[in-house]
Amino acid sequence: MNVAKLARRHLKAPRSAVLQQVRARSTRAASTCSIPNYAEPSFPCVDAHAARESRILASTVKAATSSSGPSTSSSSSSGPEPPYARPSPSSYKTFSSKDPLPLVYAPPLPQFEIAYETWGTLSPAKDNVILLHTGLSASSHAASTELNRAEGWWEHFIGPGRALDTNQFFIICTNVLGGCYGTTGPSSLDATTGERYATRFPVISIFDMVQAQFRLLDHLGIDKLYASVGSSMGAMQSLAAGWLQPERVGKIVSISGTARSSPSAIAMRFAQRSVLMADPNWNKGFYYDGLPPHTGMKLARQIATITYRSGPEWDQRFGRKFREIPDAQQDSEHPRVPALCPDFLIETYLDYQGEQFCLKYDANSLIYISKAMDLFDMTGSSLKSLKLTPPAPRSSPPPLPPSLAAHLPSPHHDYYHSHLSHSKSHPPPSNPPPHLPDLAEGLKPLANTPTLVLGVQSDILFPVEQQREVADALRMTGNQMVSYYELGGVWGHDTFLLDVQNVGGAIRGFLS
Repeated sequence: MNVAKLARRHLKAPRSAVLQQVRARSTRAASTCSIPNYAEPSFPCVDAHAARESRILASTVKAATSSSGPSTSSSSSSGPEPPYARPSPSSYKTFSSKDPLPLVYAPPLPQFEIAYETWGTLSPAKDNVILLHTGLSASSHAASTELNRAEGWWEHFIGPGRALDTNQFFIICTNVLGGCYGTTGPSSLDATTGERYATRFPVISIFDMVQAQFRLLDHLGIDKLYASVGSSMGAMQSLAAGWLQPERVGKIVSISGTARSSPSAIAMRFAQRSVLMADPNWNKGFYYDGLPPHTGMKLARQIATITYRSGPEWDQRFGRKFREIPDAQQDSEHPRVPALCPDFLIETYLDYQGEQFCLKYDANSLIYISKAMDLFDMTGSSLKSLKLTPPAPRSSPPPLPPSLAAHLPSPHHDYYHSHLSHSKSHPPPSNPPPHLPDLAEGLKPLANTPTLVLGVQSDILFPVEQQREVADALRMTGNQMVSYYELGGVWGHDTFLLDVQNVGGAIRGFLS
């Protein structure tokens, strides 16, 4: 019996029957791999999917039976889908807009909400604001706050004296449009129907995400940003913000990102969406009253994890080592019998990453946001096809850091930004890619915006060549305020999360 039929039987069965089946299936499921029994093959990694489904159903029944009155929980009142591991609504702020939001690929979104968090103190002139953009699956919780003491995804980069120095700057981070951590996305209720959007949610773009963020800034009375900062997908948003409103964005920081999604990255994300959508529980996106596509989500995360880290790191951490097995299961007279389930340590690592993620994030959000990343292309020809009119480059001088702005103008001020442009590790390309002139044409609105571009040599998701392209294209526009660095190390794409010293030092130097 496949998973979908089993799920439907659970949903239709009386509560007592569901409990009996849950207990039976939980007993059958194995938690660890063992040496295969050739007379009776065992696949605990496959059984684990059924066990996970049983736990979801069991938690739903428990919530329903323990409730003394009508349930207000969406997970217990409308189906077995679990609440995702999102921050509590009491730990972030929410901006609600009743004005329609124009979209690139669809009619305007009638209304929307944005979840956001802040750090630092807003200056009286509101001129020390940094907008921090997230990667694909991150929430607005970039660092701990008084309302939420848990560490955030960029905890060691935000705070007094850190890369985003809260002694100088007021930091804002939002959950992106299309997300599931408080901002409107496919799992949100459509006010016009009273039902969840699911895959009726419109296809969105990186530009739409940024336009929604500008609406939040308008609401907060913030006319100008000192800087727009982002890594991975956040780097795309950072460039898009500066492109959409050059006069409003003082500086740009683009880390491990791109201005044009490559075919290889598109292929990787397509594979993730394919395994997710092939999960019968996905049900064309309408799973919110039933079981979520947890198996597809686990497999999608495993594929993604391969692109987030690097081969050299895995050689150091795992090598070709196998997981340990109990002595009682080993036969000293014969070689170790390989298992078809996770057996190498690298396999157990991927399995763990998928298991940890599969119920923490909404599947439709992953589909929509990853598609927005694929569609991102800032070449002139692509922007023209989207009917996006490029604005003029900024005419006002870029902002000075608070340390200089607080003093009377001096000759040093005139040279501050021109001294930022340097690139010791990246000579001009001898064989530039064919699309580079078109990319330079598209990036013309950023010709007068100071920009920091960081690339990582071991990154396979956004190879360092793509960051070189961004720096080269900006310089081709005439931008003399481009700082470019290439970082070594073995962490791959996740370097922007882990290398506090080098990534954080480059950002701090550029901003301060």
